[in-house]
Amino acid sequence: MTEFITRFIRSVLPDALGRLCRDRRGVSAVEFALIAPFMILLYLGSVEISLALSIDRKITSVSSALADLVAQDDVVTDDEMRDILNAGSVIVAPFDPVPLEIRITSILMDAAGEVEVQWSDADGMSPYAEGSALAVPAGVLQPNRSVIMVEVEYRYETMFGELGVNHFDISEIFYLRPRRSIVVSRS
Repeated sequence: MTEFITRFIRSVLPDALGRLCRDRRGVSAVEFALIAPFMILLYLGSVEISLALSIDRKITSVSSALADLVAQDDVVTDDEMRDILNAGSVIVAPFDPVPLEIRITSILMDAAGEVEVQWSDADGMSPYAEGSALAVPAGVLQPNRSVIMVEVEYRYETMFGELGVNHFDISEIFYLRPRRSIVVSRS
């Protein structure tokens, strides 16, 4: 029996291994199996980044549109503010409006250069306290003038949670001066 195995190993096995090495019929399938997961991941990643950039543009649109709606008025009522805050959810469509957080604040700089909150309303986050001090970038406010500040935050959940990329935190702050008066009042 050992003689048979020895003959088999010396004569048949080298021929079989040689034929296997020379056979090129399955090379394309093996190459595809090695490259396909990377290519699929690359495609899905580009789709995910495209969606994240799209929601980033939507968040910028939300902040500028809401600031514009408030700045066009001289007195904002509770009903108007509720409608303005709800407009954010409409603008962000077709994306999920649940992670959308909005804060609209009127900020006034007095003659001495002190900056304080006149009023603040929010949806999904806390409004600022009336009269509280707030830091504003240089050049945004002038003495005895006000500005409407809209802050929008959005947490975009990705499909790559298992790979460690769970979400993108997108935020935008938009400043706009009132158009009809020096200060937009709140009633």
